[in-house]
Amino acid sequence: MSDRPTPADNPISKRVGAPILKVEGLHKDYVLGFGLRPSKLRALHDVTFELYRGECIALVGESGSGKSTILRLLARLEQPSSGKIVFQGEDLLKKEPRRASLNYRSKVQMIFQDPFSSLNPAHTVRHHLERPLLRHRRVTNKAELGRAVTSLLETVGLSPADEFANKYPHQMSGGQRQRVAIARALAVQPLLVLADEPISMLDVSIRMGILNLMHELKTATGAGFLYVTHDLASARYIADRTLVMYAGHIVEGGKSEQLLDDPAHPYTKLLLAAVPDPKGNIFRPLPVSTVQAQPVSEQPACPFAGRCPETKDICRKKTPLPVALSHRGSGRVVRCHLFSE
Repeated sequence: MSDRPTPADNPISKRVGAPILKVEGLHKDYVLGFGLRPSKLRALHDVTFELYRGECIALVGESGSGKSTILRLLARLEQPSSGKIVFQGEDLLKKEPRRASLNYRSKVQMIFQDPFSSLNPAHTVRHHLERPLLRHRRVTNKAELGRAVTSLLETVGLSPADEFANKYPHQMSGGQRQRVAIARALAVQPLLVLADEPISMLDVSIRMGILNLMHELKTATGAGFLYVTHDLASARYIADRTLVMYAGHIVEGGKSEQLLDDPAHPYTKLLLAAVPDPKGNIFRPLPVSTVQAQPVSEQPACPFAGRCPETKDICRKKTPLPVALSHRGSGRVVRCHLFSE
């Protein structure tokens, strides 16, 4: 990964103007059990961040930390319990309180994790690409429709386009299916792309091609990308900024290289310690534990207090607030009592 793209490669990502997406104090609670006194589980707690045009933000963390939940809320597949989603300067939850409009869905598209189930096996690639073009009225006649399908397939590197357009999903490899899924998302020319672990189910040999494709599309179209991953190497490679999540909290955020080269939060250090080191000792002990989201009814506390090797008394009594670490890089923020003093 020596040829890693950098923000300097993409002039659109220099944060010109207002952010295209602004998330403020987002919470998501799930009801557990039945009866007169059901309990609640807080899956997201006070999630706040901004995303600019042409920028890619990676959400990293263990399974169950809330990464995909954020994408589902932004895609309007689920409703947040509280907070604000400001898209293109408008409070989305006030403008469209119950469900997303067709206009919003044309501007926000999602790439799902599994290319084997995100495409309908009963339809050809042509059908998958024509449907959003027609539904969102991106073409006016059959000739334009055909040219648009060909252009989309060539954009994602599937040539000859006519041959791939007539294939069914089972006739393609996993990487080719994921490229079709990306083409389908790009068909409506979105301003925001939500990518939910788009390379996790692909062979290692073809993951780089998908990452490079996403970077090229981000640069060419100016769309913002919110990229969910467990892979810290891919976050460093493609993302301008990285947000580290634990049990529904964003515990640390900053520019990807700065954050991963110099982690501040104990949890970020734990994640990096778990990454295999080809030059290190393969028998070194690793901390083993599980993620436990915090029920709403519990007293305020740091969600990582039960696992943290540097826990203090205040960690079990008070939820830490975001602290700016300007000496570690521009925009660097951490939620940890070790830095609150």
